[in-house]
Amino acid sequence: MNPNPARPNPNNLDSDNKNSIATPTHTPQRQAFCEVVESRRSVRRFTDTPIPDDVLADCLRLAMLAPNSSNLQPWEFYIIDDADNHKQAVKNCMNQNAAKTSARLIAVVARTDIWRDHAQQILSQYPDKPVPKKVKDYYSKVVALDFLRGPANVVSAAKWGATQIIRRTKGPIKSPYYTFEDTKNWATNNTALAAENLMLALRAYGFDSCAMGGFDEPAMKRLLDLSDHQHIVMMIGAGERADNGVYNTQFRFDQSQHVHYV
Repeated sequence: MNPNPARPNPNNLDSDNKNSIATPTHTPQRQAFCEVVESRRSVRRFTDTPIPDDVLADCLRLAMLAPNSSNLQPWEFYIIDDADNHKQAVKNCMNQNAAKTSARLIAVVARTDIWRDHAQQILSQYPDKPVPKKVKDYYSKVVALDFLRGPANVVSAAKWGATQIIRRTKGPIKSPYYTFEDTKNWATNNTALAAENLMLALRAYGFDSCAMGGFDEPAMKRLLDLSDHQHIVMMIGAGERADNGVYNTQFRFDQSQHVHYV
């Protein structure tokens, strides 16, 4: 596969590129997408084939195109390439083969402390100038109100009371983030979306991955020098699939168990 694929600028599409955009009646990428999703497996043994830096960089670019709340992008990716760090990281991953044999070992990290900085960064880098007033108000007022808890959670208590009144008098309203755990769930949920994009991008390039939840998070956080506001959502081992890399036959429960029409 070409490691440097041509990537059209979505803001400057010519007629040929427009013809490649999927619509309900025109699905040119459907087969390729299905092949990527259906061929993705949790691979636990990899070959010695390296993942080129430019391929990994493009996979990370695609990962960061994942949908996320208010475009606040609360994620980080730590590529553990240093030999000593890699050895310790493998140990922290319980010496799993998916970590031990990986060409690249990646820590996917969610951050709960950067929403304010990212909101300001969005306003400073917003592509439309001047920045629309509703955008300024959203990132300077609404986002701040959503996340602020205040000393001893005094703001959270006020938000809870206001939310209950609005629900009774005006109808449904999104719950703001009242606690640290609320903010952590927000950050990890968004970061998990980016992790899935990363794994599918690797598969599209002919590489595979294994998302690992079995690791010593405190030890890994010490290794990566992470703060209390940085949370490792998963470790990802990546590389070329070995012949014995897939351990079991793939199966899923019947779709009717999981899908409910109400």
